[in-house]
Amino acid sequence: MMKKRQLLIAIGLAGLGLFSQGQALAQADYPNKPIKLIVAFPPGGTSDIMGRLVAEELGKVLKQPIVVENIAGAGGIVGMERALKLPADGYTLIQSGVGQNAVAHGLDPNLKYNSITDFIHLSQVNSGPNVLLVHPSQPFKTVKDIVDYAKKNPGKLDYGFTHAASGHMAMELFKQTAGIFLTGIPYKGGGPMMNDLLAGTIPMVFLNQDVALPHVKAGKLRAIAVSSKERNPLYPDTPTVAESGYKGFEATSWSGISVAKGTPQAIVDKLEASLALAMKTDAFKNRLTSVGFVVPPSGSKQYVPFLKSELDQWTRVIKAAGIKPE
Repeated sequence: MMKKRQLLIAIGLAGLGLFSQGQALAQADYPNKPIKLIVAFPPGGTSDIMGRLVAEELGKVLKQPIVVENIAGAGGIVGMERALKLPADGYTLIQSGVGQNAVAHGLDPNLKYNSITDFIHLSQVNSGPNVLLVHPSQPFKTVKDIVDYAKKNPGKLDYGFTHAASGHMAMELFKQTAGIFLTGIPYKGGGPMMNDLLAGTIPMVFLNQDVALPHVKAGKLRAIAVSSKERNPLYPDTPTVAESGYKGFEATSWSGISVAKGTPQAIVDKLEASLALAMKTDAFKNRLTSVGFVVPPSGSKQYVPFLKSELDQWTRVIKAAGIKPE
């Protein structure tokens, strides 16, 4: 009986050894089939465009196609939840971002995922400011003009917003930082809001720099300030909110690439290094900078603390504003 038991133990240990060797070989061979990138928003928007650009350039580095799968819903939450239901083997990437990884936690403290502990965040891949815009018929030329008017006329200055979008968050932070009361006009989508802004029906919004740019160039909208720490290269004459009297103000739209917790470290390391190479290509940099995005430093060392700081900031802002999920 003892010899039989010892034999079974030996066979089991040998099996574990073979499994470990096979697992190591599979990781060394990674990737040997197409990879999926979940974009938690519909096709055609900025998030989708950024995701497809990353997929194209990263696929070239890894020498495997990366297929974008759009899983929209609940401001990115549905896609994040879906990613965690798939194997943590490196063949499912998730596009992380300000909405689903920071704002979502402020709106719902009982999410089914934790952005910090349930994911391994490989790298931020882009960052872009929101632009404070007014219709040209408005008299405002500076942030001070807006703040002065709002303080003298509380609640009489309107702005448009789409619920929980980065522009909405930027405006809430602006109101809280400047200590002003403005009246928000909610819109179900960016298209109707833009139409009303261009028509002068609403006087003011915060909007992503890439969407605003053609209208600013055409003189149909006036750019008052950008919400990034530094001026944007495509808006060189537009000051930041920070340099307009509100030091430290920052409210950007950003995204990155993450994988589920439990992904083997060897694969994590390869993905992080490959992303760094993809982000250095001229095709990647030129495409982003052409529409006003900034290519941030690559790697998890920079991305993880940034994501944590964003989560903390927007949770505070949302709580102070009393914003609830729709």
